[in-house]
Amino acid sequence: MTDRCTALSAAAGEDQAGTAPGEGVWLLVEQPGPWGRKALRESDLPADVAALLGGLGAHVAPGAPDVRVQLVRRPGRAGPAAAGVGAGRTVLAARPSGPGGTLAVARLEVDDLRALLDHDPADLAAGHLAGATPYEGPLWLVCTNGRRDVCCAELGRPVAAVLAERWPAATWETTHLGGHRFSATLLALPTGVTLGRLDPVTALAACAELEAGRLPLDVTRGRAGLPATAQVAELALRRHLGVTGIGDVTVVGTDEGGVELEVGAGGARWYAAVTSRPGVPSPASCGDTKPKAAPVHEVELRPLGA
Repeated sequence: MTDRCTALSAAAGEDQAGTAPGEGVWLLVEQPGPWGRKALRESDLPADVAALLGGLGAHVAPGAPDVRVQLVRRPGRAGPAAAGVGAGRTVLAARPSGPGGTLAVARLEVDDLRALLDHDPADLAAGHLAGATPYEGPLWLVCTNGRRDVCCAELGRPVAAVLAERWPAATWETTHLGGHRFSATLLALPTGVTLGRLDPVTALAACAELEAGRLPLDVTRGRAGLPATAQVAELALRRHLGVTGIGDVTVVGTDEGGVELEVGAGGARWYAAVTSRPGVPSPASCGDTKPKAAPVHEVELRPLGA
C-alpha cells in the first residue's frame, strides 16, 4: 500500500483544500452491477442512454453551472446490471437553489432508464427532472470505482458499507468524484460539501457533523460548484474564525486576486487574497505514469470595511 496514490499524497503532506469538483449541477443515475473505468460507456447502460448522458455537457446554457453525470448503486449490490424494462432505477438531480451553495435535490423513479430519452437534454443538463419530487434529507455519495482507481475501491467501499448501516436510504456508491489520492472521498448533498481521506470511523463522525449542520473542517476538500480559490478561501476563513456552521460563511464573489466572503447573513465581509503555485509533482492516481504538480494555495485574509 505504500506505493498507492493515497499513501504518497499523505506522505507528501498534500493539502486537499480546494479539490472539490467544480460542477454545480449533478445528475445521479442508478446502475447496479460492475462499472468500467469510463463508467457511462462501460457499465451495461443502454447505448442510447449512455450517449444521452455523455453528451449533456453540450446542452449547458451559456453562463450556467456545468453538469456532472454520475452512476450510483447501493452498497453491497453486486452482479450484472439489468438494462431492460422492469429493471427499476432511481434518478436524482441536484442544482443550485440560491446563495450559500446549497443544492435543490429531486428524485425520480423509473421502470427503465430509457425513460430518460423522453426528457429534454437541456433540462437534464440544468438539473431539472420532469415528474420528479423534492428529496428531503442527506445524501452520502462515496466514490468506489476500483476500475478508475484501486484506492477508491479499497478505501471507499468500507466507508460506504458503514455509512449504509446507519443511513441506508442516504448512502450510495458512485463512480468518480475526482481526487483519487484523497480516498476515501464523499460528496454530501444537498450541501455540496466534499470530503476526503476518510475511513469508516472518521466518515461516521463527519457525516454526523454535516447532518447536525456543521462542517467537519479536518476532512473537508471544499464545496462542489465553487472555483478552487473560493473553496480554499472559505476553509481558510472558517479556520481563522473557528466557524463551522454550514451556512455561516458565504462566498459573495471572486476576482483575479481573490475571494470576497460574508460571515452570517448580512454580517462582516472579508477578502481573501489567494495566490497559487505548482506543488511537488506526485501521482494524481494509481494509474498515472506521469506525476503532476497540483497547485498549492496561500491565503491572506483581511476584513473589509474595518
